[in-house]
Amino acid sequence: MKQQQKPVSKQTKQLTYALYILLVIFIIAYALYNNIIIGAAAFTVIVVLVIVEVRSSVQSEGTMKSVYDIGIAIAAAIALWIVLVAVLHTTSPIDAVASCSMLPVLHRGDLVALHGISNPAQFIAEHNITVVNVSTSAMDSMLGNLNSEFLAYYVYFHGNTSQIYQIFNATGYSVGLYNTGCITAYADRGEAYNYGKCMVNSQGNNLVKYNYTFGNVTLNGQTLRIIETSNITIGNTTISEDYNNPIIVYRTTPTDYFTGDIIHRVYAVIHAGSSYYFLTKGDNNPGLDMQFANSPPPLNQTVGYVVGDIPVLGYIKLILNGQLGTVAGCNQQILR
Repeated sequence: MKQQQKPVSKQTKQLTYALYILLVIFIIAYALYNNIIIGAAAFTVIVVLVIVEVRSSVQSEGTMKSVYDIGIAIAAAIALWIVLVAVLHTTSPIDAVASCSMLPVLHRGDLVALHGISNPAQFIAEHNITVVNVSTSAMDSMLGNLNSEFLAYYVYFHGNTSQIYQIFNATGYSVGLYNTGCITAYADRGEAYNYGKCMVNSQGNNLVKYNYTFGNVTLNGQTLRIIETSNITIGNTTISEDYNNPIIVYRTTPTDYFTGDIIHRVYAVIHAGSSYYFLTKGDNNPGLDMQFANSPPPLNQTVGYVVGDIPVLGYIKLILNGQLGTVAGCNQQILR
């Protein structure tokens, strides 16, 4: 005889509804304030919701039926993922924006859909990306001495080359070119007073050379000046930022300063032999990723390019991944 199951109590239904409402509130609050406590609270609510939903299902339908329903749901999710992989030609068709480096186009917490790049030459031609052909020996030389390519411009005041700024609001400054790998090393040791030792005289024989300009940035509601990259030169080709270029996602290496999946716009492509390397930059960043100690990703490190996005929904992924802390740079936006 089939065992009769108990209906879900009114109190359990009310608790479930309240938890869903609370989750929505927490996600919206987390999107607004990026507070680790709010993010942790949202994660806790998700865990409690799963427990309550499973207990309610077991109570109303029985253990076997609940296990069956969960299995069907998991299978459906896997099937959907397989379809997305097949249609979008990438093993990771969905990602979430974790920083504010792509403001105002993409915001932290946006869920993005990605399409793979199987044919780089076709991808470059279709999106009208500037590509520079270099010899394999020139590229190998650059990759073998990447630290010398990690260069960015800063301003310093009163002749003190250790007091450097990218955002400032004062006169009487000078412009210096600094090795950011060196700055990072001193910063990790808490030795900001040694930043002056990271200043370099020229870009030497670097494959990629940078030029600078001054712009404006809003920081906590105040408009300040910022020093940023105006264009780059590779050989005889000078390239400026093009906001019509596609946005790609690439995976970093353990030696890169910024880690995880990076979602930035293609600035240019270097073609060496049969290999392609992407120079990328966040729209809300003052320089290219390579200027801040991230090596240019080759094709096999690229996940795909962004073909669509849904606001806020990506916060669920960030919360589940434990990316709960306050993110630097979300209180500023470079004015274009």
